[in-house]
Amino acid sequence: MALKNILVHVTDTDQAELRIAAALDLAMRHDAHLTGLGVEPNVDLPTYVAPEIPEPILEEIREQHRARAAKAHDRFEAAMKKAGWADRSDWMTEHGDPVDVVALHSRYADLTVVGQATPPETADGEAGLGSDLVLRAGRPILVIPFTGTQRPIGERVVVAWNGSREAARAVGDAMPILEKAAQVDVLSIQPEGLGDEPGADITHHLARHGIKATTKRSVANMIDAGDVLLNFVSDTGADLIVMGAYGHSRMREIVLGGVTREVLGHMTVPALLSH
Repeated sequence: MALKNILVHVTDTDQAELRIAAALDLAMRHDAHLTGLGVEPNVDLPTYVAPEIPEPILEEIREQHRARAAKAHDRFEAAMKKAGWADRSDWMTEHGDPVDVVALHSRYADLTVVGQATPPETADGEAGLGSDLVLRAGRPILVIPFTGTQRPIGERVVVAWNGSREAARAVGDAMPILEKAAQVDVLSIQPEGLGDEPGADITHHLARHGIKATTKRSVANMIDAGDVLLNFVSDTGADLIVMGAYGHSRMREIVLGGVTREVLGHMTVPALLSH
């Protein structure tokens, strides 16, 4: 698979510009078409409240949503024009729940770029988007930290490997990026059932694609696996994490904690997630 069709969720915030820049960087590196998607959320009110709200008030809320979507469109178009990518991009505005809308359109893209949840984004539908999308889209999701990212993305990649279906899916989805990477580390944390050389089999698979990867192993030593992964990323100067998401149920991760939840909450570099 090649990256030829990239989707980015755009809002009217400064964080959205960081996502646009990251998505544009990938589009230019992979000669891909880039689509910006803005979402006008529905005005959803409890049934016992809705009849009490005057229609002019509801229309004012709708107009605010339209204005924010228009600003998001302007941000996207300005970035495309400045980069000379206008003829390789397009824009769409849809109505509905942001997760539903982005999940639907993600199925028509090779990769969808969204932002890390952060308080400034809470009001415009970005909060929790990545964690929900990875379960519902059926396609890889690239989550960009709310602080932005250095570019290019994917020069130094850490693959979190545990031999699971989700991890294998993530490696397959990330193959176009891995093939262009200068450095790929395959990290196994507390590996079980992966033989005497954890990560060796997937490293051999990558080698057949011309990807020279290095196998790394950590026993964690009572440290949370998510912290081990993030510390390794920091120590190696990696600019991208590739990992399977929610190997356990999402409810279990919420109650007991998990690697996916830890990474989404504390990542400082982009993470490509597949389920």
